[in-house]
Amino acid sequence: MSQSRQINVSKSGVPIIAIVALAFVFAAGLFLVGFDQGHIFSVAFGEQAFEDLYIHELTHDMRHAAGFPCH
Repeated sequence: MSQSRQINVSKSGVPIIAIVALAFVFAAGLFLVGFDQGHIFSVAFGEQAFEDLYIHELTHDMRHAAGFPCH
């Protein structure tokens, strides 16, 4: 005689906090790559950060690959 067992699997959706965290990371990354023109480092370096554009220079090629014109 064979026995059969029933296995119940509960599938739950993706937690809302995970979606919110991922959206925040995406928005922060988009800002860093596409729109930062010294804003982040201006807190520490003042007006000099707008002239040096550290993040802009580090992500320069990625900006062009993503379609952001910068010069």
